[in-house]
Amino acid sequence: MADDPRFPTDPEAARALQERLRRQVRLEPMTAPVQRVAGLDAAFLGERVVAVASLLAYPTLEPLDEAVAVVPLTFPYVPGLLSFREGPAMLAALDRLPAAPDLLLFDGQGIAHPRRLGIAAHLGVLLDRPTIGVAKSRLVGEADEAALGPNKGARVPLTADHETLGAVVRSRDRVRPLYISPGHRVTVEDAVAWTLACCTRYRLPEPTRLADKAAARHKRRIREEGQA
Repeated sequence: MADDPRFPTDPEAARALQERLRRQVRLEPMTAPVQRVAGLDAAFLGERVVAVASLLAYPTLEPLDEAVAVVPLTFPYVPGLLSFREGPAMLAALDRLPAAPDLLLFDGQGIAHPRRLGIAAHLGVLLDRPTIGVAKSRLVGEADEAALGPNKGARVPLTADHETLGAVVRSRDRVRPLYISPGHRVTVEDAVAWTLACCTRYRLPEPTRLADKAAARHKRRIREEGQA
């Protein structure tokens, strides 16, 4: 089977594609209304990826639908190339939603990436939709986390090479911060504001929190059914 040109299976070809796609990333203010927001996450099960897209209404954050896709792994584990492992399954899950989201939040990086193309930026360019990376840990960049206040909404810039890549943000009082960066068609300010707007009483924003829980649930179900 020929490679999907959006997701080459050779690491060198993948890095070359990242260098090309990074030039297509647009960091621009969001102006269109948001009625539906999706969270994307994935889990690995043997040689397969279990990806989930959770669709929520905005601003109520009421769950509307959920789609899962189980796709064979075609890419090795290589730091900085995670989108080539998870991306095909996430796109397949998005295709199964009954309605298209206006905004997508990914459990991963946006432009806070060595080649400025984490999974939120990569898939954002492919979909040409507003996307945000909401990561639990830092991949690149520097931030004065000692100066980060203890309350929800506190933030410090995440920078690299004199460029602001995103922000380290407290999403709930006195919890470990999140590493938020724009993916495509949003600004850093948009990325932070929308992530906080999607946070309720948990550390993670509801779209990615529900996607994370669903991915673990489907992985467990598949294993229990003896399909692993």
